[in-house]
Amino acid sequence: MDIRFCSLSSGSSGNCQYIETESSRLLIDGGFSGKRIEALLQDIDVNPSSLDGILVTHEHIDHVKGVGILSRRFDLPIYANESTWTGMEGIIGEIREKNKKVFVTEEYLNIKDISIYPVRIFHDAMEPVGYIFNYKKTKISVITDTGWVNDEIKSKIKDSDLYLLESNHDVNMLKEGSYPWHLKQRILSTRGHLSNEDAGRILGEVISGEGEIVLLGHLSKENNTESLAYETVRKSISNRGIDVDRDITLNLTHRDRATRIYKIK
Repeated sequence: MDIRFCSLSSGSSGNCQYIETESSRLLIDGGFSGKRIEALLQDIDVNPSSLDGILVTHEHIDHVKGVGILSRRFDLPIYANESTWTGMEGIIGEIREKNKKVFVTEEYLNIKDISIYPVRIFHDAMEPVGYIFNYKKTKISVITDTGWVNDEIKSKIKDSDLYLLESNHDVNMLKEGSYPWHLKQRILSTRGHLSNEDAGRILGEVISGEGEIVLLGHLSKENNTESLAYETVRKSISNRGIDVDRDITLNLTHRDRATRIYKIK
């Protein structure tokens, strides 16, 4: 069976991604109400009761709002590192002991037929991670909510078949916008969010133009536009000698709806 990936929603109002293999069905984050996540799953014909668990990147509310509700309602395991558990326990509510799964960052964990590597990222949270999924010969990297992607992260995500990478803001829009200065500083810092320019540069360094799928995530409603994110990243990748129309698939995620389901053999 193909591995399937869908961004159910990505943005500051809520984040939730879906990945499916022959034996596994997993959510990455659950940043909406339980009811909203159920509806998003139903849009792609997935019954929440068929899930094998929820992987949490970090404890911010736009990533964990519905995690506890889903776990209690459908008896789902929640996977997070110890620091993230500490940060989110007061947010997600009581969880059955058997559903509290603690992993060590940068050590592989396996859920059924999929191998998962939680990679350390840079964000103003307790111990934030991105996830790299390996299934048969397929590799998927999900890296959002990070202000910096260093050489170590780049080497880890390189050779992925699908990338979901944050393209949060346009620097000029952010600087000239209405956000208070302290918030602008936070977003622009190495523990904030990646800009369109950052995303384009990083992708240009890791992709090889061999049919990869690239999804841009966590676009700011106030400090970005879909066309600006797409064109900035497209130009940066093209400048590396990759024909975006021919050599890769470049698309956006959405704040309020799912992408199509991407199937990778």
